[in-house]
Amino acid sequence: MSVPPSSEASAARPGDSTVIASDAVQVVVDDTAESTLAQRIELFFYRHRDKLVWIHATFFVGFLALILGPLFFPDPEGLATPFDDFVLFAKYVLWGVWFPLTLLSVIVSGRSWCGLMCPMGAASEWANKRGFQRPIPRWMRWEGTPIVSFLLVTILGQTLGVRDHPEAMAEIFGGTMAAAILVGLIWGHNKRAWCRHLCPIGLLLGVFSRLGAVQFTPKRKKLGGDRYTTHGICPTMIDVVHKEESRHCIECFRCVKPDSPGALKVRLRVPGEEVAQIRNHHPILSEVWFFFLGIGIAMGGFLWLVLPFYQDLRHRVGTWFIENGWYWIGEAGPWWLMSVHPERREVFNWLDFMMICGFMIGVMALLTAVLAATTLFGAWIAGRFGGAGTLVRRFTELAYQYMPVALISLVIGLGGELFSLLEVFGLGSGAISGIKAGLFGLSLLWSLYLGDQILKGQGVTGYGRPLAAAPGLLGSLVVALGWWPALFGL
Repeated sequence: MSVPPSSEASAARPGDSTVIASDAVQVVVDDTAESTLAQRIELFFYRHRDKLVWIHATFFVGFLALILGPLFFPDPEGLATPFDDFVLFAKYVLWGVWFPLTLLSVIVSGRSWCGLMCPMGAASEWANKRGFQRPIPRWMRWEGTPIVSFLLVTILGQTLGVRDHPEAMAEIFGGTMAAAILVGLIWGHNKRAWCRHLCPIGLLLGVFSRLGAVQFTPKRKKLGGDRYTTHGICPTMIDVVHKEESRHCIECFRCVKPDSPGALKVRLRVPGEEVAQIRNHHPILSEVWFFFLGIGIAMGGFLWLVLPFYQDLRHRVGTWFIENGWYWIGEAGPWWLMSVHPERREVFNWLDFMMICGFMIGVMALLTAVLAATTLFGAWIAGRFGGAGTLVRRFTELAYQYMPVALISLVIGLGGELFSLLEVFGLGSGAISGIKAGLFGLSLLWSLYLGDQILKGQGVTGYGRPLAAAPGLLGSLVVALGWWPALFGL
């Protein structure tokens, strides 16, 4: 039960949550069963927060073992499996367990990986306490910085063959770890500048944490919108008393104090609630461009491996270069930029490098254009049927409808190892394809529901809502078509 900011709170019934608001402060009282469970969760982590350092240390050692250990083992034999070969075991843990399950975990627990387990963020913060603690520069605070970081790491991972070669895995993940420590050593004052501004995985988890069932919310919230501050207790620079969104919260529990009326508390909610009510949770255009670009770059990274069209295009481009005397195109490039492994019969040349990069960027640009166009059309229709706000505002809000489709796309496309091992347990390719299709189908239905709720929040009524939602369905079907080879094969 909610009371407008200018009204007095009415008497709350058992199981209701009451909002008491003034011009400056909003107090939320919640006595639901979910609130009782949330109180137990926050009390547990509050009491044992000092023990998280041991979890961080364990994950740090384990992470280094997974990314560096395979360098000291011979290549797997033909019949080897993850159960009897450490190189395959490390590959499967990272790409079949850690990456897809960490992505999916945001639905249940938000960005808890970052605050409770991530060795990179913990190492960066440890270095920061012993480093120079210089002010965070403006270029790092730009909203596009983590987007560029994600795109570069994703493309480099493809040109290096990060899912196939231990050396590439060590370079990508080890380099990211080193960068996190270096950033912590130089910038920020007892803060995680890496986690907030640069981490490609942090951005990914942060965006999708808006779908999560866990929210850290102020007990006495100050009105005025989400804010950034380098002061205060939050390591990712959230002004906690103004907190409205989930994406930057790493759930470290430092702001949680059960006995303090001015602290934050854990709140359990229906997954997707924040997206359905996105206009109240600081929607931002850079986030929209990220998951548009992210779906596209992931799709491009998958399709170049399976489409005959890519091989035909590569042959034509290579022929053109040779006919024009540009023979350097066939030379192998540096090992740190592309896959150069003659012992494994894989050596990329400059043609391969440029084609992979160009193909991935092309698919990314094309899909981004499609999703932007369908979203813009839906936002325009919403405006014709009473949708509130400017066209840009409606566009930004409505684009969040694609978040479930984007999440599952990344799991299926970049976390395919999760499904490949199912064959070991006796599932055939048809059953595995059915599981993938089922997951994508559920994400599509969820996206349609969220789109409808966003349009409802904009004030679109009657048959205007299904009309405004139709372009979103079209965009999701285009995404499904792009992932068809991953879902069912060619």
